Amino acid sequence: MTSLVLCSVPDQSAALSEIARVLEPGGTLRFFEHVRSESARMRRAQHVLDATIWPPLNGGCHTGRDTLRALADARFTVTECERVRFPDTSFPLPAAEHVLGTAVLRDRRPS
Repeated sequence: MTSLVLCSVPDQSAALSEIARVLEPGGTLRFFEHVRSESARMRRAQHVLDATIWPPLNGGCHTGRDTLRALADARFTVTECERVRFPDTSFPLPAAEHVLGTAVLRDRRPS
């Protein structure tokens, strides 16, 4: 289970590789993470925040990482995924974009 971890680790790919290393093929990862917005305007705001003040003020958190793509690149298949806005405010906030879901490890890397 990851909860607001993959947005904060210095190397998302390395963290996912380590998770994949300890899971058996078919193992399940449940996640709740910040994610890159589907809105181009909000992605620009996330990019500006991630490149400036947000990570130093929030424990290294990056609001606009493409976590779903990173999961696929790490050999996970997302089997359930719900986009949620948290907090759900009437005014959109760059840090409110999240995904909640489950991913299954496809296979091991060849040795």
